Amino acid sequence: MFSLPAGRPALMGVLNVTPDSFSDGGKFLDAKSAIAHGVRMMDEGADLVDVGGESTRPGSEGVAHEEELRRVLPVVEGLRARDVPVSIDTSKPEVAVRALAAGADVLNDVTGLRNPEMRRICAESNCSVCVMHMRGDPRTMQSNPCYGDVVGEVLAFLLEQARMAERDGVARERIWIDPGIGFGKTVRHNLEILGRLSEFVRVGYPVLIGVSRKSFLGKLLGSEEKPLPVEERLEGTLACQAWAQIRGVSVIRAHDVRDSRRVIDTLAAIRAQ
Repeated sequence: MFSLPAGRPALMGVLNVTPDSFSDGGKFLDAKSAIAHGVRMMDEGADLVDVGGESTRPGSEGVAHEEELRRVLPVVEGLRARDVPVSIDTSKPEVAVRALAAGADVLNDVTGLRNPEMRRICAESNCSVCVMHMRGDPRTMQSNPCYGDVVGEVLAFLLEQARMAERDGVARERIWIDPGIGFGKTVRHNLEILGRLSEFVRVGYPVLIGVSRKSFLGKLLGSEEKPLPVEERLEGTLACQAWAQIRGVSVIRAHDVRDSRRVIDTLAAIRAQ
């Protein structure tokens, strides 16, 4: 189980070992460069590194578990050999089992443990587990997502999945929840979730938030027709992360680790006064 720090959110660095992730796809395809980047993120202030081998950007196609394992397992093993805490970002039981056996501390499942086999794996391990909300799947999630009350519906799903995991043997203290910013949500939905983050925090599970460089920021700061490119979304990312920290989230997932850690430490210092 990963121990969360006191007085500030944990900072989770993003490491995608994929050719097609929306931000860093193709940059760290070989294990050597991926491991080096993970170590660099730790040097810049990350508390753990989230390793993913399958893109979940809108419209992405899935990959077979054999290919996902080929991408991530050497990276997980290499990072753990260097004492880097690792989260494995997967929804496949075959990948989860192997990554946890290789030393991963956290299982980050974008499908929210809907697969009972994933809940069984978590119950039999001592890992922390992040339950995320996603409407549909990556191929379909942005096809006209609709909600009556986005916060109420997302929170109800997360609580049901978390409680199901508990019933299946996962200790409550090991469960985190993530409202899934950008996963089957419009710009308005994402902003409403961010504005009402306190409602997620109040239920008592640690809350993870991942807004880093996401497309809603490109549309918010640019336009629907001409969103800002990925490399121009840092300021919006940091603003959302600061807001989330003030609202009490426990984990921030980010690409820009150095900048994110500076914001986290500044806010933590102010709060400590």
